[in-house]
Amino acid sequence: MAALVMPELKTVGALVAWARQSLVQAGVSNGAQEAMWLLEHALAVRSHQLVSQTGRLISPDARNRVESLVARRVAREPLQYLLGTQEFCGLEFSVSPAVLIPRPETELLIHHVVDYVQTLSDATIVDVGTGSGCVAITLAARLNGRRILAIDRSSEALGVAQGNAKKHGVRDRIEWFEGDLLSPLQTRQAADTIDVIVSNPPYISEADWAGLEPEVRVFEPRMALVGGEQGTEFHERLLRDSREFLVQGGLLVMEIGAGQATIVRQLAGQIGGYAALRIIEDAAGIERVIIAQRME
Repeated sequence: MAALVMPELKTVGALVAWARQSLVQAGVSNGAQEAMWLLEHALAVRSHQLVSQTGRLISPDARNRVESLVARRVAREPLQYLLGTQEFCGLEFSVSPAVLIPRPETELLIHHVVDYVQTLSDATIVDVGTGSGCVAITLAARLNGRRILAIDRSSEALGVAQGNAKKHGVRDRIEWFEGDLLSPLQTRQAADTIDVIVSNPPYISEADWAGLEPEVRVFEPRMALVGGEQGTEFHERLLRDSREFLVQGGLLVMEIGAGQATIVRQLAGQIGGYAALRIIEDAAGIERVIIAQRME
């Protein structure tokens, strides 16, 4: 890729035009709008100020900040990492390359867990692979008084999650554990004590990994995305291991990839111990969430 050349730009208007042109020519989807967001962030101004102050002179330091951000976006670094935040269920979460960027489809997990837990007088919920903490923190904010445990195998991800929890005032309402899937529960005498296990596990297959857009493949954490040769390996492990910890009638709620519902349903049947399975579609009509209920 040719080096990004920045002309001698001295005004807001010239900087806006250059940033837009650079991102659009680089093939960045929605490049014109993203340029505005990057400039708002770099210059610490609102969008209307970029429009109303086109003739304002820009300092060399400000130009350098803009140049750096635009160059990184041209290299396909995700916009969310450049801005440092992503919205999820109406809350703003800090994100870094240590964590997966929250997706809108993951909000389905929240809706169905909240609907179920609100029917219970008390509940213990485990979020497996918490990442940025978006699921655990949103549940803590919406389900005050419920016990929530958040697990991740990355200490760096847990640091991001705890920072987000502190920002939203729920850090002390969540118990944090570092470990692989449900392994931290093994030493806690947690058998038959969990009402809901919720997870957005890695579900991309090894074969599909190479075809992902560079924003995902190059920059987001691979271990949060790739589930194995089939892409459903983590779902299988969760189906097997969750039976030990769920109360009778408790739910295992997992996000799945497109086309994986049939495979995961078959796995649940082979593993046994679940009375009923529900498949939930997302807004695009893709089967996105599977809910398995432990036999009573």
